Amino acid sequence: MSRSVRGRGRVSLAIATNNGDMGGGEVMLLNIATALRGMGIDVTVLAPTTPGELLDEARTSGFDVVPLKASSRPGYMCALASWRLRNRAVPLWCNGLVPTVATTGMGPRIAHLHILPTGINALAARIGRLGATTVLVPSRFMASRVRGTRVLENWTEDITFRARVPRPEGPLRVGFLGRLTKDKGVHVLAHAMAEVIARSEREVRLVLAGENRFGDSADDREIHAALEPLVGSVDRLGWVRREEFFDQVDLAVFPSVWEEPFGLVAAEAMAQGVPFVISDAGALPEVVGPAHPWVAGRGDEGALAEMILALIGELDEGGVQRGARRRWEERFSPAAGAGRVAELLLDLGQAAGTRRAGGRRDV
Repeated sequence: MSRSVRGRGRVSLAIATNNGDMGGGEVMLLNIATALRGMGIDVTVLAPTTPGELLDEARTSGFDVVPLKASSRPGYMCALASWRLRNRAVPLWCNGLVPTVATTGMGPRIAHLHILPTGINALAARIGRLGATTVLVPSRFMASRVRGTRVLENWTEDITFRARVPRPEGPLRVGFLGRLTKDKGVHVLAHAMAEVIARSEREVRLVLAGENRFGDSADDREIHAALEPLVGSVDRLGWVRREEFFDQVDLAVFPSVWEEPFGLVAAEAMAQGVPFVISDAGALPEVVGPAHPWVAGRGDEGALAEMILALIGELDEGGVQRGARRRWEERFSPAAGAGRVAELLLDLGQAAGTRRAGGRRDV
């Protein structure tokens, strides 16, 4: 990518968000911006004014921001395109499909897709990536579905490992953290937990942390119906910080039924030493690695119940958690993520140099 210089010897880069509120992609935007800043690159974050969660987080993190006046996705795309037309020379990291499409063919860009595009979005992605310097995806699974892409695995914030000691008394707390939607498998977990509660020798409670973000009323109805038989055994925390959730549970379950492009919450659990069960959806098995023993077929309530019960029986064994922590340090820690960003920019710089050299002619 070409360079835009701010001050003597300083390189600047803009990074545009996909959404104004905070989700997994927006967490990654801040992680990427932090890695770039650590390399001495001045980062400017572009985001809509409404919702303004990301703008607030970016300001708090000390980044320059460009608020683009918009309260809808089309409005944001128009405002971003207008900004881009005035700033074509600035290298732009398009953090999602929305900025990728909005700035199609406009100046030096990285297109970074965090969700597998399907249907009309697949067509939009093919158009939006035209002219991009490179197209990034977060997993080998997603790269197998979106050809001609480069894998840049996600990573988490710095997280302190805590050796887990099973609660000697009181109920065991099985937790879920994420969007309370069907694609995240909350209804499957509810059905599985009915069997776990019936078969466990010890009292078990389900702890739900999250909200129905990006879902619809059909999600609410089905999940409500699935949870109804568990009345009295469910604790709802709402949207809480990761640390607060992990401190309140003995084990976690991430039972997605859609094809997860990565699985950031699983990497976070690995970092903190929280034992957990996953489904085999999308890139989740890729994130946790082949040594992770607690994997159930997606959508299989019976298999999920068996895995939860098996993990309950092994809570006093910490070897798997320590191994997961080592994997996190090597693959998904801030240091690992910063190393991948540095390698990416080095490769892009070398490729640009090769193209320039190939364009020269001896006189």
